[in-house]
Amino acid sequence: MRPEGALEAAAFDIDPQEPVYVIGVVSELVQIPIWTLRALDREGIVRPKRRSGHARLYCLNDLRVLRRVRNLLMEEGVNLDGVRVILRMQVGG
Repeated sequence: MRPEGALEAAAFDIDPQEPVYVIGVVSELVQIPIWTLRALDREGIVRPKRRSGHARLYCLNDLRVLRRVRNLLMEEGVNLDGVRVILRMQVGG
């Protein structure tokens, strides 16, 4: 896995909400297969923006969430329903 700083865009002055990362790049950065990223989109875990209605574009905040999702799924053994609950709890406080 890449170091924590690898997902920081501050050096490029990119707004963390700006959708600029295509699915192939995201797959490499967070080490999640493309087909899994598509499934996470379908399941509503992460909702990337769409360019021209088709191509998914992710923002830095999406990558941060995906890094957390990967950890929960792969390292902690949490299922998708559990991931949803955990993410909701973290957002809702």
